[in-house]
Amino acid sequence: MIQLSRWKVVVVLLSLVIGLLLAFPSMLTPQQREALPGWMPKQAVNLGLDLQGGSYLLLEVDVPAMREKRVSNLMEDVRVALNAQQISIGSLQREQGSVVVTLSNPAQNQAAFNALRELANTGIGASGVSDRAVTRLSGNRIRYGFTDTALANMGATAVDQSIEVVRRRLDSTGTKEISITRQGAERIVVQAPGQSDPGELERLVGQTAQLTFQMVDVSPNGLQDAMAGRVPPDAELLLDDSNTPYLVKRRILVSGENLTRAGVGTDQNGRPAIDFQFDGQGARRFAEATAQNIGKPFAIILDGKVISAPTIQGAITGGSGQITGSFSIQSASELVNLLNGGALPAPLKVQERRVVTAELGADAVKAGAISTIIGFVLIIVIMIAFYGFLFGGISVLGLILNGILIIAAMATFGATLTLPGIAGLVLTFAVAVDANVLIYERMRDEARLGRSPIATMDAGFNRAMGTIVDANLTTLVAALIMFMFGAGPVRGFAWTLTIGVFTSMFSSVMVAQVLLGYWLKVAKPKKLPIAE
Repeated sequence: MIQLSRWKVVVVLLSLVIGLLLAFPSMLTPQQREALPGWMPKQAVNLGLDLQGGSYLLLEVDVPAMREKRVSNLMEDVRVALNAQQISIGSLQREQGSVVVTLSNPAQNQAAFNALRELANTGIGASGVSDRAVTRLSGNRIRYGFTDTALANMGATAVDQSIEVVRRRLDSTGTKEISITRQGAERIVVQAPGQSDPGELERLVGQTAQLTFQMVDVSPNGLQDAMAGRVPPDAELLLDDSNTPYLVKRRILVSGENLTRAGVGTDQNGRPAIDFQFDGQGARRFAEATAQNIGKPFAIILDGKVISAPTIQGAITGGSGQITGSFSIQSASELVNLLNGGALPAPLKVQERRVVTAELGADAVKAGAISTIIGFVLIIVIMIAFYGFLFGGISVLGLILNGILIIAAMATFGATLTLPGIAGLVLTFAVAVDANVLIYERMRDEARLGRSPIATMDAGFNRAMGTIVDANLTTLVAALIMFMFGAGPVRGFAWTLTIGVFTSMFSSVMVAQVLLGYWLKVAKPKKLPIAE
């Protein structure tokens, strides 16, 4: 109904005041924003790489290193599985993507084959079938390794996982407009707007954050022999931050893949520490490992460096624990972010790093501003030309409020504006004014039928609403799909368009109803100006 409802007037006025308050900082320089009173918001709309410059990184996923590591893990799995069945191993040799076992006793061939086939059944891949195969060779040899399909998909899977991990580390909310895209088969391009130091970006991205829990080898003279170059085949020599050496078993008891949460806490002395929680599988493995090794030290290892090596005092069955060490608040927070973001499946090698200068950004800002102004002016001219100063002017006022609300929403959510985002902004204006066109044309149709001004305006809003909702819902679905499956500039366009759908619905319908209702109450016209 066309009526001057008090709650509608209050909502429109509040939206205008709050919108202006939230959008105002985006019109100021950083220095001016800092000088604002404490009660005022200071969050502004961020500009994308194409508008303000930033850092560019070209990364390459080290797939060969990842395959090498996974084959090493296969070797340790084979060693543990056969030793558990008391099967004597003559030698273990690497082959491409597999391990060849030579048995000391040929009579144990069938038992070894059965043990490895059972082990292979635990390696279920993404397709739901095992990604490992067991093959008998001549003599007393057995090959255990990844299938050809698993090896072929390993690189592509690693790149996809790396992209998601990097995205979670740098842009967990998806609104900072950091563009992370694939280039070729094994390369990733990272573009970070506003980041003037690609080295800092590289440091955050490049840490693999591989967290593992492994037992310390406490055999007599084991550490001394390893330091003399005689490292056992089932162990490795690692250092901590103070370069203290540790001889650590290669077998991984629990890994960071089983982490569900990490957070900054404090140890018993009040120093920063890292609290962690495992999932069900990790909690079970951790409980079994600690129960079987009471009184022995185990190492907590991050990216090949020992963080700490506490002694197991008892079985830890709760699935949670704490990592202590020489952490500062900043380093602990950064490590927590890396752990929560996930571990990189393979190391990343930097192929190119550069800073995008601000000159390009200034040109892009100017071009975007000009295009937006031209589009807005054309909309004003057309609306006034077709619907007069009253109805056309009300549409223009709704568009102005629409723009204010979009900027306010983007500043509140910390979203980033790019050239595609500006395109989404212009499209939003077109969608918003399209709703007014539908309403006004419906009013004209009703006026030609001889209805009164009140009935004409009431029918115009009510009968056009179904079409308006349908059109905006379709646009919203398309924007959500682009946001979910797109990246970088595509997400920026979708984000702006999504905000615009909600603000345009409000500005086109609610604002027009309030202003036209007020005009109708004051002017009491006998005929609408757009009836002809």
